[in-house]
Amino acid sequence: MNVQIKMSTEKQPPPNWILQHPAYQQMKQLEVRDSAQVHAAFLVYMDLSEVRQWKEVSCVQCDHLQVVLLEGREKEGSPLQTILPLPAHLSLSHRSIRYILDRGSPMLLCVVASDSTLVYQRMTDGLVTPDPPVGPFQDVGSRQHRKRRQQR
Repeated sequence: MNVQIKMSTEKQPPPNWILQHPAYQQMKQLEVRDSAQVHAAFLVYMDLSEVRQWKEVSCVQCDHLQVVLLEGREKEGSPLQTILPLPAHLSLSHRSIRYILDRGSPMLLCVVASDSTLVYQRMTDGLVTPDPPVGPFQDVGSRQHRKRRQQR
């Protein structure tokens, strides 16, 4: 009896680790219809918890908007913040922003590009005066140069 065993030299691709991750599994259980938003939420979750070292990062379902929201603390003891992960191709209405701001906690909007680039924007209720610039700045005399040009 002659048995030949053919060994496959092709390497099987590794399983997609994202699909296996417990946080992703938890987000999938929230039953949000838009898989792109769930994927964006997972990328933001990983950035906040693993890269930025935020504390107590968790996911919550927002039935009203049909999205996964994240909640977390930037540092131990800091206030809880709500993060809205939003794929770049989706739009957001004023009513949606108002709904999240009315939850009472500070809000971050995180836009997720198709190449997984994340851009965070702090959202506030009303206008906020920016902090003054920090650093040693000198007036370079640009006003004087302007005046000289006008006189010529």
